[in-house]
Amino acid sequence: MVAANKATVVAGTADMPVPDVPVRSAEIMAFRPPMRPVLQRLGETARHVAQVILPPLIVLTLTLIVWQLLCSEPGSRLPPPTKVVTDAWDFIVDPFYDNGGVDKGAFWQITKSLGRVAVGFSIAAIVGIALGVLIGQSTWAMRGLDPIFQVLRTVPPLAWLPLSLAGFRDAHPSALFVIFITSIWPIIINTSVGVRNIPQDYRNVASVIRLSWWEVFYKITLPATVPYIFTGLRIGVGLSWLAIVAAEMLIGGVGIGFFIWDAWNSSRISDIIVALVYIGVVGFLLDKLIATIGHFVSHGVAAQ
Repeated sequence: MVAANKATVVAGTADMPVPDVPVRSAEIMAFRPPMRPVLQRLGETARHVAQVILPPLIVLTLTLIVWQLLCSEPGSRLPPPTKVVTDAWDFIVDPFYDNGGVDKGAFWQITKSLGRVAVGFSIAAIVGIALGVLIGQSTWAMRGLDPIFQVLRTVPPLAWLPLSLAGFRDAHPSALFVIFITSIWPIIINTSVGVRNIPQDYRNVASVIRLSWWEVFYKITLPATVPYIFTGLRIGVGLSWLAIVAAEMLIGGVGIGFFIWDAWNSSRISDIIVALVYIGVVGFLLDKLIATIGHFVSHGVAAQ
């Protein structure tokens, strides 16, 4: 009888509904594993780095392999990568040597060229921004100067060198002039486009609150045109680096351009190839430097 009652109680208990017990969300979160564990974040970072580095690394490796195969044949006029490294090893591992005269390492050659670029490009930036603002704000200035600028900007950099040598009678200012005249055009054009694209509402507000011309330039014109200005500066600094290398081949002296020409006269093809790599890397870094400064100054706003 007692056993039957116990069975009845157990059976009845099994049929009874289980009451809903509220569970706090904080208790669930306490036992939930972290959403983004450290290993998962490290894996995502590694994948991102691989996506950025692996494609150019693969292309570079394939390029070197093809170059090695093509230039390893007998009678090849260009050295393969292995021979370039062997022949130019001293030039690669010791960029700071200075034997006097023009016999200097890559560091001194590139530094000299960068010094010329810094001076010529800085002058071009100041004059170019001023002229760009003038053309952008004045219809008469745009009609008068724009056709002249459009013609002059198509003149190759080296075509200016004989004229500059005739005018300055000195190689150093001639090189600076070539840099200036080559890099100023994209700065002028992009700055003028930025000024013309300033919304008319901004100008109306400036007229209503009676801002002076300096306040209009400092508070409205300059901030609105910064993305366009730095677009022109990026193009201009690249043209400056191209111009100085070409100009130095003709004016002589210390500089990476004349180093290439001197290496050609001495049949040092491997040194020329290494110098070209240095020129490309420095040009890339100059572009990234101007782009980074422009991104910081414009707070990430790009030219439309």
